[in-house]
Amino acid sequence: MGSNGTDIAHAPRYIAKSYNHADSSASALRLILTLNPHWEGPENRIEFVRFTDGITNTLFKAINRKEGLTEEEIDKDAVLMRAYGNHTEILIDRERETNSHALLARYGLAPPLLARFKNGLLYRFIRGRPATAEDLVTEPVWRGVAKRLGQWHAVLPISAASAVTPARKEASLLDSVEVSADSQPVKTDDLKVIESRRPKPNLWSVLQKWILALPTSTDAQRQRRRSLQTELERVVREFDNDTGLGEDGLVFAHCDLLCGNVIILPSSQQNGATTSKPQPKEVNFIDYEYATPSPAAFDIANHFAEWGGFDCDYNMMPTRSVRRQFLTEYVASYAQHQGISETEQQGIVERLFEDVDRFRGLPGLYWGIWALIQAQISQIDFDYASYAELRLDEYYAWRAETDGTRGEKELSLRERRWAQEV
Repeated sequence: MGSNGTDIAHAPRYIAKSYNHADSSASALRLILTLNPHWEGPENRIEFVRFTDGITNTLFKAINRKEGLTEEEIDKDAVLMRAYGNHTEILIDRERETNSHALLARYGLAPPLLARFKNGLLYRFIRGRPATAEDLVTEPVWRGVAKRLGQWHAVLPISAASAVTPARKEASLLDSVEVSADSQPVKTDDLKVIESRRPKPNLWSVLQKWILALPTSTDAQRQRRRSLQTELERVVREFDNDTGLGEDGLVFAHCDLLCGNVIILPSSQQNGATTSKPQPKEVNFIDYEYATPSPAAFDIANHFAEWGGFDCDYNMMPTRSVRRQFLTEYVASYAQHQGISETEQQGIVERLFEDVDRFRGLPGLYWGIWALIQAQISQIDFDYASYAELRLDEYYAWRAETDGTRGEKELSLRERRWAQEV
């Protein structure tokens, strides 16, 4: 992919204003007019379209319906405004997110980043529609996701994720967590803080940051945190190695490929060729809050977990044959961008199939810990506490199945579905 001229080291414009949830329209308008002062005046008609697919942020599309413009012309100048949820800085390194967005834009894999403001980002709108959970399980869409994800993992350098600005050079990722989810100073107590092989940030250091941020106000909370730290130590021993795709076993991963972050491009932009198998839809990915170096198998397993949507409908999980087809499409794309021959691809598919199988329980640990924090900090009407238990149950059911401790207990629906051939 060619560069669009954006330099990862070049900071986007900063607007010293905030979006105010209590004064939504007026504060959003102030931000848009600061970015686009030419939108001011009686000949302009600014409208805001609110998207509600996310469960942590507020996302608006700002458009200017000037007389005489077509819908396509209106969309071409449209701006997306994403305002962060309260206290989400405990979970998300916003500077890392901005760097990720700039990197992706440089490779033509994200819309241009227009500006940062005090509690959010402004960026160019992508034409298309967010996928639904039902879309993700349809073959043209999952083939499109596989193709785009293979490109992401092949072309994006993970070294860029470690880039720090001079102001942050002395601060580690863990230092950026000053208070925990219950507003207490973060303490390591008796936790053995993990050190991953690669420089921070990466999947393992992010998980460590989150565990340190878990609430510790009660004995039960402290015990929960110690237990999850033990699981993280175990996971890092088992999975932090250099055997996967990418640089030293890591690729630049999205880590949050739920349906709302997959944008399906308009059908007029699709390839009209007809073959025996459904042609991949062309898709783009948005929202790079969690993007970080990670094993490719985690990013893929995490996407498969999202096939069930927020309701975690495990009947929607991909079977063995569907996973193999997805990985075949993914590896073909990865190989194209990496210059890998066709004769090598089948071996990569087989190894990756086994790796994704091994990683299938880790998304439950990842999002379970995340939801325990959200249950403390979020003001959004979503039952994070129950969601946390649901996701952690996935992890422990996988553990019981793989380490032989399930005994006479019935195999979980998720594990049953994962083991199905067709």
